[in-house]
Parts: sequence; structure tokens; C-alpha cells
Amino acid sequence: MRPPAVALPLLLPGAFLVLLALAVAVPGLLAGADPLAADPLRALAPPGPDNWFGSDHLGRDVLARVVHGARHSLSIGVAATVLAVTSGVLLGLAAGLSPRWLDEALARAFDVLSTLPELLLALLIVAIVGPGTGNVIFAIAVAQIPNYARVIRAQTFVVRRSGYVEQAVTFGRPRLAITAGHVLPNVLGPIPVLATIGLGTAVIASSGLSFLGMGPQPPAAEWGAMLSEARNYLRVAWWEALFPGLAITLTVVCLTVAGRRLQRRFEGRKP
Repeated sequence: MRPPAVALPLLLPGAFLVLLALAVAVPGLLAGADPLAADPLRALAPPGPDNWFGSDHLGRDVLARVVHGARHSLSIGVAATVLAVTSGVLLGLAAGLSPRWLDEALARAFDVLSTLPELLLALLIVAIVGPGTGNVIFAIAVAQIPNYARVIRAQTFVVRRSGYVEQAVTFGRPRLAITAGHVLPNVLGPIPVLATIGLGTAVIASSGLSFLGMGPQPPAAEWGAMLSEARNYLRVAWWEALFPGLAITLTVVCLTVAGRRLQRRFEGRKP
């Protein structure tokens, strides 16, 4: 047995995700300072015992802003992912169970949306509907819907031809009952894997849109907005951009590792 070799790559991302959950639920437990409190006398102070991550150009504690920023960044990512999963499942089921002409129309729509990079599509939608947290969530969700819809559509084609579904049809069960009781539960298998990886993508997209000034507005502590504010001080205060950038990177990497682990388990492969 080689438990350390197998467990260590999973233990570290898991520990970081636990810290991330604590930062979202009880940020004061990890950073007691006020993320919005400015102190001009401590502006651009380097990392040290008093400020582990240093302070920004307004004298705000970077550690507190990174910790409290997790709530903004993760909330946008989770909300967008939930909306995308829900819409994708419904549209994928509709395509897989509809007459051929409607299925083809929906499939072509999924293909067209999939040809555009998600961030570019989200940026286009925000440019049309306007900036703001709600619009950013909507834009990211729309950009991710095809990822889930196409998988659910393919799964629906397989499940609807299975023996237990054909038997339910033979027994005269209502179509809605067959869909809810037999088709839907059996097409959702890949969704946890896709949603875990998709959450990382949503965090990147939300941070990118916030960096461009389309998400939560200053002085809100949000990772992308923090990077946007810090770009003018890279030469004199590298820490102001480094730590929110690390938070984004580690979050996406850890979510991807967790998603790949789920994928291996779903496919029945050894870790």
C-alpha cells in the first residue's frame, strides 16, 4: 500500500477548499481586520508580522480583502454554475426527448454557442445587458449552458432506449412520470464532475469580468477587482496583486483536481 503517494495530491487541494469554505462562511475567523478600512499611513506597507499579506495603495489589509473576497468571487461562480446546470439539464432533456426537428434546432444552437470562448461570450452578453453582479452571473451561466446541455442530451438518448424505460412505456406510465422517475435520475451522473470543473471556469470568468470593471464595484473586496486596482502598483507593491492572483489560481487548480478525481471515480478507474 502507498497511501501517502495517493493521498497527498488529494489532501492538499482538499485542505485548501476547506479553508476556502471557511473564508466564505466565516471570514472573520481567518482575518479579523476590516477589508474596507483604509489607513493612509500604512499605504503600500510590505508583508510583515502586522500585515501578513501587506497593505494596498489605500492602506487596506490585503489578507482581509483576499479572505473576504472569497465570498464575492465564489458566490458569483456558484450562482452561475447552479443556473447553468439547471438550465442545461432542462434544455438537454428537452432536446433528447423532443421530436427530431426540435432536437436538431436545439443541438445546432448548442453547437453555435460552443464555438465561442466562454469568457468572450460572457463579455458580449454583459456588454449588451450592462455591468453588475446579477448580469455577470447571468452572462457566465449562459456561456456555460451548452457544456451541460450537450452531455445531458447525449445521456438522454442512451437512457430513453434502455429496457426499464421501454418497460415503463409498455405499462402505460405517463410521459412526465417516466421522465422524472426514470430518465432524469439516470442522466445526472456526469453532472457533479462537470459542475466541479465548471465552477473553476466560472471563478476565472467572474474574476476576468470584474477585472474589466463589470462585476462588483470598488471598494468591494473581490479578487478580480483587486487585481484591477493593483495593476498600477506592480512595480512598488507586488504583494497587492500577487495574493488575489494566487487565490484565483489555487481555487481553480484545486477545483480541477477535485473534478478530475470525481471523473476517475465515475468512470471506475483507479485514483
